[in-house]
Amino acid sequence: MKILKNKLFKNYISILIPLFIIEILFRLLLKMSIFDWAVFRIFIGCNIISLLVSFIEQFLSDKINNIISGIVLLIATIYAIMQAGFENYLGVYVSLGTSSQLGAVKEYIKDYFDSFNPLFYTMLVPFILYIIYKIFGEKKIFKNYYKEKNTKFAKRRSKKSILVSLILISITSLVYYISLTANFMQNNLQMESTYALFKNPENPNISVNQFGISTFGLLDVKTTLIKPDEEEFILEEKKEITSEDITDYTRIIDDTAWLKLNEEETNGIYKTLNNYFMSQDIPDKNEYTGLFKDKNLIVIMMESVNEIFLHPEYYPTFNKIYNDGWSFKNSYSPRNSCSTGNNEMSGMISLFSIYRTCTANNYKNNEYYESIFNLFNKKGYETSSYHNYTEKYYYRSTIHKNMGSKFYGVTDLGIDYNEAYEEWPSDVLLMEKAMEHIDTTKPFMSWITTVTSHQPYYASSEFGDKYTGIFDPNYPTNLKRYMSKLKELDNALNRLLELLKEKNVLDDTVIVLYGDHYPYGLNNNDINKALSYDVNVYNNVDKTPFVIYNKNLEAKSFDQYTSYMNILPTIANLFDLEYDPRLYVGEDILSNEYINSYKNRVILADGSWENDKAIYNATSGKITYKDTDTYTNEEIMKYNKEISNKIKMSNQAIENNYFKYLNDGLKKYEEDVLITEN
Repeated sequence: MKILKNKLFKNYISILIPLFIIEILFRLLLKMSIFDWAVFRIFIGCNIISLLVSFIEQFLSDKINNIISGIVLLIATIYAIMQAGFENYLGVYVSLGTSSQLGAVKEYIKDYFDSFNPLFYTMLVPFILYIIYKIFGEKKIFKNYYKEKNTKFAKRRSKKSILVSLILISITSLVYYISLTANFMQNNLQMESTYALFKNPENPNISVNQFGISTFGLLDVKTTLIKPDEEEFILEEKKEITSEDITDYTRIIDDTAWLKLNEEETNGIYKTLNNYFMSQDIPDKNEYTGLFKDKNLIVIMMESVNEIFLHPEYYPTFNKIYNDGWSFKNSYSPRNSCSTGNNEMSGMISLFSIYRTCTANNYKNNEYYESIFNLFNKKGYETSSYHNYTEKYYYRSTIHKNMGSKFYGVTDLGIDYNEAYEEWPSDVLLMEKAMEHIDTTKPFMSWITTVTSHQPYYASSEFGDKYTGIFDPNYPTNLKRYMSKLKELDNALNRLLELLKEKNVLDDTVIVLYGDHYPYGLNNNDINKALSYDVNVYNNVDKTPFVIYNKNLEAKSFDQYTSYMNILPTIANLFDLEYDPRLYVGEDILSNEYINSYKNRVILADGSWENDKAIYNATSGKITYKDTDTYTNEEIMKYNKEISNKIKMSNQAIENNYFKYLNDGLKKYEEDVLITEN
């Protein structure tokens, strides 16, 4: 056969087959379908990559070609294995946008590999077979090529192959474009169109599903180097509020200055953001508005806490807080890149962090006049924040300052700490030191981020070993060490209550607690041993406690689906702060608009969502119902578009330091309006 004498075909086929097998193995191991149009698209993408590499190799020697092809396949293999491990460990795929954290989290490697699924190593098989083929098989299959490779016939074929390869690259690229745009190749329930994702793979989960891991890696590089165009949002006409519409619960906000700012704005991105945020509905006040007016507030973000912390025998203080306060039974802390820093940030500003970046660090210089600290500053409170570790991972002294808080880190608090990854400071000491800095003679609002319950759990440590003897002896050692660390956190909460009581402010202080994410470093099977439900079902692995507590509050439990995204607007309403609800993508979860509508849901970082009726998986674009009640496709598409806009506009606002721009602009035009009126 003539084709077996062709250098282009020889090199092309030796890359294509193992590359496509890697993609199929990746999908099988990550439980993605191999029977849909995405697989066809991935196959065409592998063809384009293989043709491009083999086109370059036509100008080089066979020895160099083998090295190049081997390097390409080795990189693809390692990248696929690494990404499978990260998705299994963190629930997300990593991106160049999070590369700044790689040095800081090198200590996590042991946890990462402890959680690793050994089956992921099967993706090495195609590369190994490639090596075996190159050594033992290629010269037999392409023996006629090797016989004639230095003849004039081979040189003629080489010239023809250059033209043929260019034609094939053009044809496969056209087919690939068709796969991105043809209606019959699309999933109508997908969060983003496939073509839009190709231009900007801002959602890695969907992008990997639609393009494969190799093409996603290339697209990630492209969009890191070349910023994609932003989508425009047109402000729609809103119904005017008349005097007949106004009730005691109506929240009225004067947009005169904002409209003036937008009218004269020439920057397309700022105009889009103005239009989007102004277009959002303004929810009414409700029966909970001002319930905590003039009380103090402490928000505690608890490190790596999931619902194991609800065990009453082991953790009596937290259970007292949970059962005597307002507990939320369907609370989640969805994972994403740099979860601790990003989920803390989202709790403070109620915006989605940028999925592919370590947002808190990358945009540490942003200013947020609508942050939780600044809302309380405006009300005359003294605000502060505390953490009992260094800035090795997150630049809190800058981030919190730009949100309006005075931040105290581990050295500011005078807490001794150990540089060893296995050892973390005591949260009991954190509470004691924080309370030394909080002036309880004035209204105060403080944010405390704990650390004792941080991974690793595989290693012996002071607090990991301290209480292991009280737990079920049948529990795995890793699980007991995690639970031992939680015991120190429970003691810390007890100490906080004691100190507040000693200072005579316990009755006048509201405490809000939530977990930043599930305990990384424990596998799901170990977690299941201490829970009454299976974390492998639905999105249960991301379930975390959320509670609002005050000593005089009547105990109550709520069934709303919620996450840290809703904390700020809920608190703002409870304390009757001066705020604009439209500036947050989260919702007041105690409002009727939330409880009695489709908004009663938890939204995950990739745009997936869950409520009492269904679970929508953004990666696959499929919906699973919990009962017989269903949604129409039109309803699902509407909900997905709304969620997509929330994520996109959050990201654009953060990327462009929008709230500093908005604050400066509103001040200017409010002054102009006052001058005009006078």
